[in-house]
Amino acid sequence: MVAEPAAADAVARARRLPSLRVGLHVVAVDGAPLLPPEQVPALVGTDGRFPTNLAGAGVRIFFDPAARRQLKAEVRAQFEAFAATGLPLDHVNAHHHYHLHPTLLATILEVGRSFGMKALRLPAEPSGPVFLRPWIALMRRRLRRAGLAHNDWLLGLSATGRMTEATTLELIGRVPRQGVSELYFHPVAERPGSAGELELRALTAPAVAAALARAGLQPAGFAELAG
Repeated sequence: MVAEPAAADAVARARRLPSLRVGLHVVAVDGAPLLPPEQVPALVGTDGRFPTNLAGAGVRIFFDPAARRQLKAEVRAQFEAFAATGLPLDHVNAHHHYHLHPTLLATILEVGRSFGMKALRLPAEPSGPVFLRPWIALMRRRLRRAGLAHNDWLLGLSATGRMTEATTLELIGRVPRQGVSELYFHPVAERPGSAGELELRALTAPAVAAALARAGLQPAGFAELAG
């Protein structure tokens, strides 16, 4: 999230871990724009931030030509900021998986090409909500047409904040045998007892490593999918 206060710290940490795969987390809702608010007035509220009402924001960027132009400028600015870090772009996704919105997805596909984007996260949970399935199917088709690498499934989305060791072991047993699956975590190292800290414990648990090995699952970044 290149416009957030901790972005510089995140970049510094990533540079110390050259094998870490880092992606651009495009923000168009529930966050701060990278461009000055006066340059994206159709996208932000009086507080200068993107709205938290995803449906309302979606209607605006779909129907308002000014909002679409400003969205393109903002997305380009975020790609430029990531490129300026010098970090390899492993993949792209969006805050709250908002790239499910066809307008934002189209903007990312258009802008991302000139920044070497090769992979994008597909937020497709096997047991996800039925109402999202048409949007998932549309995104899957558009990514294939664009020649972008992507995961086939995302496990743990509905368990956000509850990815404990037990939940992770359960999900490993439910990984589809076909395609590429992503296990979805929000680990935190500095808040003992928090949900994020429990997710970090799950990620580093010997039992989880053993379960992955027994299942024959091989870890990889999006870069491997892109070839």
